[in-house]
Amino acid sequence: MAKANGVRQPLGEFDYVIVGAGSAGCVLANRLSEDRSVSVCLLEAGGADKDPLIHAPIGFAFVPDWSPINWRFDTVPQKHLNDRICYQPRGRVLGGSSSINAMIYIRGSKADYDGWAANGATGWAYEDILPFFKKAEDNQRGEDAFHATGGPLTVSDQRYKNPLSESFLAAATELQLPVNGDFNADRQDGMGFYQVTQRDGRRCSTAVAYLNPAKERTNLTVISGAHAEKVMFDGKRASGVAFRHGKLQEAVAARREVVLSAGAFQSPQLLMLSGVGPGAHLRDRGVDMVHDAPAVGKNLQDHLDWTALYKTPSQGSVGVNLGMVRKFFPALSAYRKKGEGPFTSILAEAGGFLKTDSSEAETDVQLHFIPGLVDDHGRKKHLGGGISCHVCVLRPKSRGSVTLASNDPLAPPAIDPNFLDDEDDLMRLKKGARIIQRIFNAPALAQVKGKALYVDDSVDDAALEADIRARSDTIYHPVGTCRMGSDAEAVLDTQLRVNGVDGLRVVDASIMPALVSGNTNAPTIMIAEKAAAMMKAAT
Repeated sequence: MAKANGVRQPLGEFDYVIVGAGSAGCVLANRLSEDRSVSVCLLEAGGADKDPLIHAPIGFAFVPDWSPINWRFDTVPQKHLNDRICYQPRGRVLGGSSSINAMIYIRGSKADYDGWAANGATGWAYEDILPFFKKAEDNQRGEDAFHATGGPLTVSDQRYKNPLSESFLAAATELQLPVNGDFNADRQDGMGFYQVTQRDGRRCSTAVAYLNPAKERTNLTVISGAHAEKVMFDGKRASGVAFRHGKLQEAVAARREVVLSAGAFQSPQLLMLSGVGPGAHLRDRGVDMVHDAPAVGKNLQDHLDWTALYKTPSQGSVGVNLGMVRKFFPALSAYRKKGEGPFTSILAEAGGFLKTDSSEAETDVQLHFIPGLVDDHGRKKHLGGGISCHVCVLRPKSRGSVTLASNDPLAPPAIDPNFLDDEDDLMRLKKGARIIQRIFNAPALAQVKGKALYVDDSVDDAALEADIRARSDTIYHPVGTCRMGSDAEAVLDTQLRVNGVDGLRVVDASIMPALVSGNTNAPTIMIAEKAAAMMKAAT
């Protein structure tokens, strides 16, 4: 690409340049380009969502470690987890993590968003954000006070439910745990089947829901294989984005705004690479500072997860067993012909939200049951059948950070979730683990449960704690590293504009002041819907 005085000359000029075609970026690209007088450029480091393992719902569990659709990040050694390096998968493809996640549709509790507003995120209380959840939604159950139809994102009940998932919920009922048929309505607590982002039995990612209907618009340009290197500035105004495209270094200019939607790890990384971040850290990494923003990359929160695993003789288990071999081709046929059967399973079909103590004001742990053995993110393989149940602490008190490992834009960031830094998280995780053990000992599961792979209910608290430190890891919900708020330390204002500079916003899970109580894909889509409306109103 041609340069003038060492400065990259842009390939083109657009009103908006969006970095990241993930859960938020695809939403923004669609909504902003609805106005045909506005030009939008969407940059995505990954490629098209052509891999069949993306679209067959069960396929997400079989995406190999080396797949190019996954960034496959690692954390720094976690001092409270025996110095283990933990795994952080993120989508590197159109649709981002909505193309590789488990498709569970959870919004979080009303108290989450009211808490945001009470702590300075004005305009983000539950009554403010509910309309944007509904705007996105096409719920196959129909409309009510909490749900809507006609939106781009299809939300549906699961077409297939493994008999072992039914047994799990039966065991929960035997323990008199509450039942909940809709975790996204007036209350969150209880056990049940999750709704999913699927359309006709196929994954409904944001690429499917938002980008595909918009990509033929002449005012929308999508550039895949574009790895953003930095935001370009004219003084303190964002003027465009420099990116690597294959072996070429390119740039696009932004007349109105640059929007970072690269996620909780890469949005703060890109801000820092662009000179917006903690001044001492930027100087240490050899980055020229545009604006000293000490909080960029701080406030990282994630749901730490522990998994109970048991062998089972049941042929209903998903895994390397004779039952699966027998069912494979009939299941493939049912999926291809009707979008039905086991291939539509998300595996984590059933679960729920519970209080570890009746005195808790809100639920504080979430369960995901799997009719198979999911060990170390599925990377450790086991022969035969099994069952698993995950538990995570919904509102962790531990806080971590994202920093620059180097000033090389192609290098991954240094990710430190700082898991279990606060003892309260460990206490709640142990209580959640004991709840799982009680469910597995209830009659409905006890009759199919075999030997524990690691620990069972016979171990004392010290042994359980040792197992938590040895095996627990993320359940893929990092947020908070570009926190919005009204205070002087907030990275963003409540319109998601980067404080201290002009023409630059962040729109993704990194903007959350506090982690929501549940899976984060639906809230990220809501954030983008609200951001698009604010951006349109500002013009």
